[in-house]
Amino acid sequence: MTIQWFPGHMAKARREVSEKLKFVDIVFELIDARLPLSSRNPMLDQIVQQKPRLVLLNKADLADPAQTSLWINYFREQGHQVLALTAKEDKSVKQILPASKKVLAEKIARDKERGLKPRAIRAMVLGIPNVGKSTLLNHLAGKKVASTGNRPGVTKGQQWLRFGSQLELLDTPGILWPKFEDPAVGKKLALTGAIKDDLLHLDDLALYELEVFCRFYPEQLKARYKLTDDELFMELPELLMLISEKRGFKDDYERASEMLILELRQGKLGRYTLDRFEELSD
Repeated sequence: MTIQWFPGHMAKARREVSEKLKFVDIVFELIDARLPLSSRNPMLDQIVQQKPRLVLLNKADLADPAQTSLWINYFREQGHQVLALTAKEDKSVKQILPASKKVLAEKIARDKERGLKPRAIRAMVLGIPNVGKSTLLNHLAGKKVASTGNRPGVTKGQQWLRFGSQLELLDTPGILWPKFEDPAVGKKLALTGAIKDDLLHLDDLALYELEVFCRFYPEQLKARYKLTDDELFMELPELLMLISEKRGFKDDYERASEMLILELRQGKLGRYTLDRFEELSD
């Protein structure tokens, strides 16, 4: 399954981001804790270059906590300041300002030595669609300042938002890249809702979901669909057929596939991480 999706507004946003970088002190790179690598835009290093960066692993409440700990260490070893958070929780969001000051400690010290009056930190929020940028902005503000939706492409423009006296944020649309060289990356992004569903074959996506859960989270799959140990070792198409029958869909595999994907996104299969640290290439 090859997935390509690069709407016109994303190409425009990429150009605008490059133009606006000179106005910000730091970039907040928002990624999905369930896909710490697959939800990173490979063009971002080229776009951001040497601008200070804070990596935010969002949706940590949905991810496998053991995997999240490993990925936090990975990003720190890459030289990044990193936080795992849940953008809809105030407790998580309140960590961002102190972490930003830590990243910018040298700049803040230089400005103080030069006698410059302290001002709000200016940040740019970057990330692919559906990683929770608008939710993060709304919780920082304590009110709705950005549109949210569990679908890609909600934010279409750029806007400056002020949060108290210490932080100003430039919101940007989610930016994907023109082509996914690795088909598995496309599947992972599709499964978590970063790509519009009408670009996909839902049965292929459901089979991939079953493959992941049979391998890494078999107990969660068994509990949700009342499966036996032997049934977990069935061929994946046969397992999809069995789950379809158990749910009363008979041979409506399209409906069963849609149900599997929806229940995953709703958190009914429990916490999971699709990018496995142990499979990280050297």
